[in-house]
Amino acid sequence: MSSLDFEHELDLLREQSLLRRRKVADSACGPEVIVDGRPVLAFCSNDYLGLAAAPEIAEALSTAAREHGVGSGASHLISGHHRLHQQLETRLAEFSGLARTLTFSTGYMANMAVIATLAGRGDAVFSDTLNHASLIDACRLSRAETHIYPHCDVTALANQLEQSNSPRKLVVTDAVFSMDGDLAPLPELIDLCERHDALLVVDDAHGFGVLGTGGRGALSHFGIESPRIVYMGTLGKSAGVAGAFVGGSSNLVEWLLQKGRTYIFTTAAPPPIAAALIKAIDLVEHGNQRRTHLQHIIERFRTRLQTSRWKLLDSQTAIQPLVIGSNDETLRVAETLMNEGLWAPAIRPPTVPAGSSRLRISFSAAHTEAHVDRLIDALHRAESAAH
Repeated sequence: MSSLDFEHELDLLREQSLLRRRKVADSACGPEVIVDGRPVLAFCSNDYLGLAAAPEIAEALSTAAREHGVGSGASHLISGHHRLHQQLETRLAEFSGLARTLTFSTGYMANMAVIATLAGRGDAVFSDTLNHASLIDACRLSRAETHIYPHCDVTALANQLEQSNSPRKLVVTDAVFSMDGDLAPLPELIDLCERHDALLVVDDAHGFGVLGTGGRGALSHFGIESPRIVYMGTLGKSAGVAGAFVGGSSNLVEWLLQKGRTYIFTTAAPPPIAAALIKAIDLVEHGNQRRTHLQHIIERFRTRLQTSRWKLLDSQTAIQPLVIGSNDETLRVAETLMNEGLWAPAIRPPTVPAGSSRLRISFSAAHTEAHVDRLIDALHRAESAAH
């Protein structure tokens, strides 16, 4: 086969119902959006607090753009580290209760920097089997010996750690798993790390802003403090803007600054983004009413949805996965919903294991009870029609 023969490979994806297609949004992120030229009710974003279109954040960004320009011009370690970047890192450390933080352009880049900087040849990384792709890729990039443990299986992880003689050990986990919506057993994981002299890398992409006191995330939710924790939070989900940060001890963050390739060798994010995020963190911190409403509609959905063939996974977070099974049926159900003006994306392998294709339904504090009830009614109709 020619190295240019991509058509054959694309045909294989089509045959397996695995070809992905983008939809084009013509409006701001929110529950009611215009997609591909038509109005739909969206249950697919990670804008859990409904801040992506908050006017206060937009105003902070536009004001900073007028005062400071748009581009940063260089990497942080050359000339791109603006006073606004510094203020954001200080605010994030204060908010999260961590000694120091370092900001990145994306969560993917943050995870790459953390794992590839903290582990290398001869070291060992222990990774949950359902971890996000960025963590999986970072483990590979590190060249450390990687051990995969069954999902949230503390006993299996303990056995793996017991058998390891590596000089440095990293346990790596999502805090909230992006496709299942469940929480990692962080208290048990940090206990294991204390016992086996390991670091615990926590990717809190889907917990930051929603869990814990004032939305401070999974560490606050579980009441955990430890110098062994390396914490990553994203800023494009509950915070409603873009980017990510890593927090931990002062020396650990300094080491990442000195050695993290995805930090050193990339242009710093635009300073106005930092200004927008400073305002966003204020809204997150004072967003208890949003979080209370979000929990209310999650509970409403879980209580009122009654399915016999499809399985709603056990999740108390804004991520509510409805497992349908086959790729074909999952696509058909997603299309049926879209025809009714409801956008709930079909998630298929390799994002999820084969045979567990699903609708990844995600809720926002901007959704109303009426929005939720409309989705429930449509799902009941879709399942009845699929019998």
